[in-house]
Amino acid sequence: MAEPLRIGIAGLGNVGVGVVKLLNKQSDLLTRRCGKALEITAVSARDRGRDRGIDLTPARWCDDPRELGRNSNVDVVVEVIGGTDGVALEVVEAALATGKSVVTANKAMMAVHGTRLARKAEQTGAGLAYEAAVAGGIPVVKALREGLAGNRIERVYGILNGTCNYILTAMEESGRDFDEVLSEAQTLGFAEADPSFDVDGIDAAHKLALLTSLAFGRPVDFDSVFIEGIRNIGAVDIEYASELGYRIKLLAISGATADGVEQRVHPCMVLKDTPIAHVQGVFNAVVAEGDFVDRTVYEGRGAGEGPTASAVVADLIDLARGNVLPAFGVPVEALKAIPAVPMVDHQGAYYVRLMVLDKPGVMAAVAAILRDESVSLESVLQRGRDPGEVVPVILTTHVTVEAGMRKALQKIGELDLVVEPPMMIRVELL
Repeated sequence: MAEPLRIGIAGLGNVGVGVVKLLNKQSDLLTRRCGKALEITAVSARDRGRDRGIDLTPARWCDDPRELGRNSNVDVVVEVIGGTDGVALEVVEAALATGKSVVTANKAMMAVHGTRLARKAEQTGAGLAYEAAVAGGIPVVKALREGLAGNRIERVYGILNGTCNYILTAMEESGRDFDEVLSEAQTLGFAEADPSFDVDGIDAAHKLALLTSLAFGRPVDFDSVFIEGIRNIGAVDIEYASELGYRIKLLAISGATADGVEQRVHPCMVLKDTPIAHVQGVFNAVVAEGDFVDRTVYEGRGAGEGPTASAVVADLIDLARGNVLPAFGVPVEALKAIPAVPMVDHQGAYYVRLMVLDKPGVMAAVAAILRDESVSLESVLQRGRDPGEVVPVILTTHVTVEAGMRKALQKIGELDLVVEPPMMIRVELL
């Protein structure tokens, strides 16, 4: 049998511990599938004395995780420390510089530095694998890079953050508002103490930047992702969405247009009978559309010790088998500088909630502003009358250009009878 693949693990939090557990439990199975053993020879973490419930005695402990990249008894470094820069990035750079392959679950680092790291890996002949960085246990990186390699990808979209999906699902099921459901999610461990990366859409945007590069063969460009989170979604919006036949989801969407590639993360109204609308709770889902395969749908757990460890080990298996592929499907020099389409050029339909004083003339003023910005109304919904009081008015539009929609809403928000900034949600016909 071939010499074992020697693995160094940087980071022993939930994911790192999950990788150790999986490698130990599935040792015989993995050896048969790889033709060689997968052996942990070195580890590093901040707290050496912490009881993690795993046996680390066969491995060498490195106080400095950067040592793993220089350790002659390590072939592959698994980076599960996290963070865009700092130690995590230094560990990966040190490994690649010496020709050691890297497996990482770090979407933030890859979204910001991925193109440069991929170039370094190619220069030293190392592998750079990151299946665990996108959608947890769903093998969507492999699907785009290999399974759908014969297709021109036209669009990739999905639910890439389980925390947001859990919150929106709970709001729909209970009728409660965002703040109350977020607090519950934190208590249950589905949301971090500081949930900003999740609920503000940044986590999903990191993942989308990687999928966009894979799908369209362009350098990773996190800075061009339009990002809008779910903090402003109210229970009233979810209620009206349901009445109109929709469900609200935080979607990450990347698509090819005549002018380039758009990348956007924001709440969407999706019809209840679409597959993505049925993905509930903490689950993730990714839909990829190709010119020959049409539509493919992938669904599963997007986070957690087990699913993420499964994705890390899948990359280790590839490396053990000698499958070292370009990180983004093609060599870095073959990535194309496809223009990013600005969000103001987006064309679509919109849901708008206005909180207005119920007085004569308000709808005439609103309609006039929309007309002047070439926005055509599809429907207006108001339940009953309450003269002189604040009431919600729901508008839906036909397809229009976002730039005009933004101008119209700014003007509407300045009307005396409109008491809150207008709430806008994009309608996606998937």
